[in-house]
Amino acid sequence: MARKKRQKEEKGGAGWLATYGDMVTLLLTFFVLLFAFSSIDVEKFKKMMVSFQGALGVLDGGKSLQEDPLPYGGSSGYDAGEERRQTQSTFQVDRELRSFLKEQEMEEDVSVIVDQRGVTVSLSDQLLFPLGGVEIRPEGKRLLAKLGEFLKGRIPALAVEGHTDDRPLRGGPYRDNWGLSAIRAAIVASYLVDAAGISPSILQAVGYGPFRPVVPNDSDENRSRNRRVDLVILSKYPKQ
Repeated sequence: MARKKRQKEEKGGAGWLATYGDMVTLLLTFFVLLFAFSSIDVEKFKKMMVSFQGALGVLDGGKSLQEDPLPYGGSSGYDAGEERRQTQSTFQVDRELRSFLKEQEMEEDVSVIVDQRGVTVSLSDQLLFPLGGVEIRPEGKRLLAKLGEFLKGRIPALAVEGHTDDRPLRGGPYRDNWGLSAIRAAIVASYLVDAAGISPSILQAVGYGPFRPVVPNDSDENRSRNRRVDLVILSKYPKQ
């Protein structure tokens, strides 16, 4: 009888130890999760929330304007030597860009918009080009040179996008507004390379013609706003 009683006590002890071990494991897992949540990357979390809002329709299909700067994380890129480098976050570039424009008294000539793609620096075609022309004005060259010097080495990728209004061209070597916007974008991109030393490997040039207006083309004032060149600081390094 004593042997049977001893065997029952030993079995009961083993079961208690198993329960205790499970509890300790659960507590360890709980504290590991708490540590992980305390170390969450705030910039990545906010970026995820912006994307989530866009998926729910809170942001208006790519045309949303947000005055408060959004923290997009910097991107890792590769130079000719295949060395990994970390770019500044778009949030930081946006903040420093606005400060730079204010110091240079260029706020009236340039508008800055932050959306899901990155930071867009919008330049009026009246500042850059004569009506229907493609030769950059002297004041436009000065502005582009200053912007280029500021952006050089700070950004992962830059898209130069040309836009026009909906009025058809009257003569000239370009067949339509699409061709005009494309050549203007290419000329601005080329000037940023020559005057500011921005690497061509991070540049993209594209023309949209009249097909991406910021306002309806229903007045001379609105058409003037739609004729522009946008420098879009992308939040991702272009694929090679």
